Amino acid sequence: MQDVIIVGGSFAGLTAAMQLGRARRKVTVLDTGLNRNRYASHAHNIFGHDGTPPDELLSAARKQVLGYQTVQLVNAQAQLVTGEPDDFRITTADGETISGRRLILSYGITDQMPDIPGFAQCWGRTVIHCPFCHGYEVAGKRWGLLYSSPMSLHGPTLYANWTNDITLILDGHDIPDEERHKLEQRGVKIENGKLSGINHDQGKLHGVTLNDGTKIDLEALYAHPRNRPSADLHAQLGLDMADTPTGTMIKVGDMQSTSRPGIFAAGDLTTGMHSVTFANNTGSLAAMGALQSMMG
Repeated sequence: MQDVIIVGGSFAGLTAAMQLGRARRKVTVLDTGLNRNRYASHAHNIFGHDGTPPDELLSAARKQVLGYQTVQLVNAQAQLVTGEPDDFRITTADGETISGRRLILSYGITDQMPDIPGFAQCWGRTVIHCPFCHGYEVAGKRWGLLYSSPMSLHGPTLYANWTNDITLILDGHDIPDEERHKLEQRGVKIENGKLSGINHDQGKLHGVTLNDGTKIDLEALYAHPRNRPSADLHAQLGLDMADTPTGTMIKVGDMQSTSRPGIFAAGDLTTGMHSVTFANNTGSLAAMGALQSMMG
């Protein structure tokens, strides 16, 4: 039996595995290899590794984690989960069953791309969701913001740190006249039409097209598509969930504990703040929480 089974071997999961490995705990990490930021060419705001490709970071981390003899990485999809503390059981899509005393869920989220030509091809490159992750590289250029919820109305104020050329695409939504006036007073251009296409060259955006044929020259488009957890183990376990502006996340307490004893969660599954640094932090906390829970 393993001390801890970690479901999801991206930044949060590998951080937890390393910490547990250094504590000489027996750990199995199950991972499909489909990390959310695999579309991005570079990862930023990572101390000492700013601008490093995500896959390069993960490759190095896997090698380091495998240096701990009590940790094993398994390329498999976790399909079923049952059990209680000291007797959790994960069944993989291949039919293998793994037992463990504790669980850490770090399988991340999946972005649900809209069916708009060019959107997926530009995602993580010039169609982006976080100015802190990608804004520096397109600072001073023409930005678009695709409306997705009332939260979008706060975007132009934040984005003004990077550019003064912002077009808000309402995508067929109505906004209050008062909010429209405030945005226009700040110099934000507003388009009412629905986005129908992304004009790009191998993922490098150079404009968008609306459903009425209007073409807008842009060099970056900020969008916040809906997302969902990448697996359903949290539902099988009946864990408490919380809403985010774009989806749902697992509700966690101290040391990333979930609503069920012996189960911890980390990474994008547990916060609306999505970045490698946040994932590493929550992975470390989840590992410590699991360790402490086994010390009784």
